[in-house]
Amino acid sequence: MEPEKKSNGALIGLAIIIIILIVGGIYIWQSREMPEIPVQSETITNEDSSELDTLEADLQMTDTETGVDVDAVN
Repeated sequence: MEPEKKSNGALIGLAIIIIILIVGGIYIWQSREMPEIPVQSETITNEDSSELDTLEADLQMTDTETGVDVDAVN
């Protein structure tokens, strides 16, 4: 009878697949970094200021009472 030969093919194939998965994961992780968005400074004009004042006044006049006791909700 001939002695059995050990085959390392499955082990080598598994190692190659794991290395490919690790390299792919690192590539995807690095490509998902968010680029920095430059901040643009804008000046507020009188028209913008008056529109904001109008919105703020409208918010103050809005009834936000829901009739729910927040302390009793738990």
